[in-house]
Amino acid sequence: MKTIDELLAEGVAGKRVFVRADLNVPLDGAAITDDGRIRAVLPTVKALAEAGAKVVVASHLGRPKGAPDPAFSLAPAAARLGELLGSAVAFATDTVGESARSTVAGLADGQVAVLENLRFNAGETSKDDTERGAFADRLAELADLYVGDGFGAVHRKHASVYDLPARLPHAAGYLIATEVGVLKKLTEDVERPYVVALGGSKVSDKLAVIDQLLGKADRLLIGGGMLFTFLKAKGYEVGASLLQEDQLPVVREYIERAEKNGVELVLPVDVLTSTEFPDLKTKAPAHPNTVAADAIPADQLGLDIGPETRKLYASKLADAGTVFWNGPMGVFEHPDYAEGTRAVAQALIDSPAFTVVGGGDSAAAVRLLGFDENAFGHISTGGGASLEYLEGKTLPGLAALEG
Repeated sequence: MKTIDELLAEGVAGKRVFVRADLNVPLDGAAITDDGRIRAVLPTVKALAEAGAKVVVASHLGRPKGAPDPAFSLAPAAARLGELLGSAVAFATDTVGESARSTVAGLADGQVAVLENLRFNAGETSKDDTERGAFADRLAELADLYVGDGFGAVHRKHASVYDLPARLPHAAGYLIATEVGVLKKLTEDVERPYVVALGGSKVSDKLAVIDQLLGKADRLLIGGGMLFTFLKAKGYEVGASLLQEDQLPVVREYIERAEKNGVELVLPVDVLTSTEFPDLKTKAPAHPNTVAADAIPADQLGLDIGPETRKLYASKLADAGTVFWNGPMGVFEHPDYAEGTRAVAQALIDSPAFTVVGGGDSAAAVRLLGFDENAFGHISTGGGASLEYLEGKTLPGLAALEG
């Protein structure tokens, strides 16, 4: 995989460089609530601009249905990128139309432009190779070189991620190089004990990675909504908690395999419950109950790991050599159910291990709860991409950059 440093050494001054970034930031109206993904691509954009390239940044945001939708405009992200760069960033109001062509044509050496949301064009996400390729052809007309730096999208076979690199000389940006290097530490040369903390709402989202980790990790800590399927698989009452009944057979098999393989599978000993889901807008006090994990009342739903489990999980992380954490332990967006997630984050900070926060909601929780991002070994920008890499899948965006 060619690196951006190799590309810079060859010279990019005066050339149009298409940077596929991941600016898929959370928005509250037009306000960005977490700019972590924009900051993550800054080193690549700055290096190219300072070397005299005409930098064309492109990304998706949300899931528009192949047509323009103001709710998913990248205009706020473009404005924030300009603030972080300390220089004006031009914004094209379309992806490959007149605005995109004129905006790119108007760039001087060292200037930066952002195209409108790539998913406003149906060709970006099309499963039809011809339609996707046709969109990639039009994107290729806007650039001389391609730099892939949107790690959060490399598991998608999309036009700007997979097809476009085949049409232009290409290289990996600094973010992708860093992410791949970190993931290799989690798969090829792991310092043990290797402890993985998995949370999130649905166990089905994590089945493939659990399947792989049962042959690689030394210890698995389970939290989030998915924990209740594990508790049910052990025969416990889970009340009104989130439960995926159809996944019980495979979860039972995983519990048996963990024991057979000598993998320590750690489940909560207590949980916080309530009769209703908390109000995440008003953050009104929820007054949760603390109950034993094997004694959840029938009318209650579990919403976070309990205080004894926090201590238990911290102790299980304390002696780790490597830690990968993906998925919050509870409904962290509400202060009454944030302590489980906070405890795991703090345990990662306190651990001498090489610690990786696996993107998505985990990264959002770290920022929302006010932790210093530099206190962790690495915070990934791609939750889904990280998981698929750990599952052993070939990621289309990485394969395209290696081609």
